Amino acid sequence: MQIRNGQTMTPPSLDSLDTNIIEILRTNGRATNQEIAERLSVTAATVSARLQKMEDARVMRVVAVTDFSAHNYNVIIALGVQVHGRDIEAVGRDLARLRQVLSVNIMNGGHDIELLVALHDFSEVQQLLFEHIAEVEGVSHITPGIAVDIVKFEFNVVPL
Repeated sequence: MQIRNGQTMTPPSLDSLDTNIIEILRTNGRATNQEIAERLSVTAATVSARLQKMEDARVMRVVAVTDFSAHNYNVIIALGVQVHGRDIEAVGRDLARLRQVLSVNIMNGGHDIELLVALHDFSEVQQLLFEHIAEVEGVSHITPGIAVDIVKFEFNVVPL
């Protein structure tokens, strides 16, 4: 069972063909339906239909993912945000509008919201915290955690 936008959804089942298609696309996101079909000994029409079925069921989507370091983003910060006097989701939506924010998560625990932020360099930290995030109505406390090294970064990949 998964929860999306507050609604419980039953996850669709994936068979071995579906998972193999996804694995090929993870390795080579530019693989054509014909290339995938040849590797899996099925027709290109079968691959196309399976991809459409998985996209319609929101099991997967094919997207281009940019590497933040290739765009000169060299600082990754995880921010815990406490909210007071305003709806947490509304604050999260406002924070999501900031271009530096990669991810906004409503949390259960020590923070109401957790953000993942990318910056070009450390000189941008103070401006982001005090002029952008702290100015969002409802933000009462920010706890930053700066990544000193990245051991694994697979932001748009879910283990099957």
